[in-house]
Amino acid sequence: MNFIKKIADKNFDQSVHLQFQKFSKGNFKNRAVLKIKKSGEKYTINASAEFANELIRSVAEEVGNTKVKVTGAIVSTSDLKGSLDFTEIKQFQGVKRYMLEKEMTGIEIISLLDKFPKSFFGLTFDSSKSQLKIKAKAPKSGKPGSKGEETPKPDFCKLVTTNAALGQSFVLETPNFKEASIVHEFVIESIEVPEELKKSDDFAKIREESKRVGKLIRRANIDSVEKTSELKFSA
Repeated sequence: MNFIKKIADKNFDQSVHLQFQKFSKGNFKNRAVLKIKKSGEKYTINASAEFANELIRSVAEEVGNTKVKVTGAIVSTSDLKGSLDFTEIKQFQGVKRYMLEKEMTGIEIISLLDKFPKSFFGLTFDSSKSQLKIKAKAPKSGKPGSKGEETPKPDFCKLVTTNAALGQSFVLETPNFKEASIVHEFVIESIEVPEELKKSDDFAKIREESKRVGKLIRRANIDSVEKTSELKFSA
């Protein structure tokens, strides 16, 4: 399940926390961008990078114990040598891309997601129901403010699936649609520091473990009908 659906369901788990971990207080526009088309039983989902790891998990769950060809990269600032079977490492400004090209089961893919939850997964592979393609590079980190207000193209991830539950999970407003374009604004209103860390000088730990409290402003165009809604979160 994607993190927007989890927020709508008030399921603020660790994966939702990780989505907001890097944010300070402020308004962050043009986030979690989606473009979705439904044609018959097929859903085509184009998405920005925020959805990558969760898309991989969803398709890996479909793969299960079957082996499939996996290509792409795991992007991290950490040293994953000795913990990952990769073909080569590409590095730029401290960010490492561990390139993968191998046969893997869905269970093995999920194990990597669980082992390196803070890493970005840019992997491409198929299941019996879905074809997933994600760019094998680090996503750009946007900043708040007046610059860069133009909505970016949701072209980092592409999923084509006949899994109706998965396809419909991105359109909260209705299960019946033909085309939907959705963009979110992250509004971080406050940051809650855990009581045990309030006197700590470990700022990295404080940043990682503090909760971001605020709301998502969701702007959706569904079959040419504009809809705006708000989702509150604490994660």
